[in-house]
Amino acid sequence: MSVIGPGSCDADVHAAAYALGQGLARLGVAVVTGGLGGVMEAASAGAQSQGGLTIGILPGTRLEDANVYVQVPVVTGISHMRNVLVVLNGDVIVAVEGGWGTLSEFAFARKMGKVVVAMGKWSTLPDAIPAQDPASAVAAVRRQLGAMFPDWAPPHAW
Repeated sequence: MSVIGPGSCDADVHAAAYALGQGLARLGVAVVTGGLGGVMEAASAGAQSQGGLTIGILPGTRLEDANVYVQVPVVTGISHMRNVLVVLNGDVIVAVEGGWGTLSEFAFARKMGKVVVAMGKWSTLPDAIPAQDPASAVAAVRRQLGAMFPDWAPPHAW
C-alpha cells in the first residue's frame, strides 16, 4: 500500500499516520511512502513497529535522506516526479492530509485507476473512499484488497 501525505505534520496527523502504518502492517502488506518526514516517517514507524516492511521512494539521490524507519530506500533523482512512482507501487493508496504534493499523488492515482482511501480534507474529493480515522482506513484497504485479490487474506486471525 502507498501512504501519501505531507513531509511535515502536527502531532494529531502524525499519530493518525503512525496508527495507519501499524494497521497496514497487521494486514501483512508492505508500506510504500515518499521516504522522508511527516506522514511518510510516521506511517513507516508505525508499520515497522508491527514488523511490517517499509519502502521509501526518495526524490533525491542520497540513501541517507530516507527516514530511519525506511527499510528499503529507493533513490530516484527525479524530485517531485517520484510521486508517480510512490503511487505506481501501491495496490491501494491512502491519503493522510497534505498539500499540493499529496494532491498530485491523488490525481496520478486516479488517472492510473488506483483506489484512493482518503482521510481528512481529501476525503471529499471525487472518487475518494472516505475514512474518518486510521481504523476505518485500514478496514477500507482490507475490503479493497479482498475485492482485488479474492484469494487474499490477512496473515492474522481476525
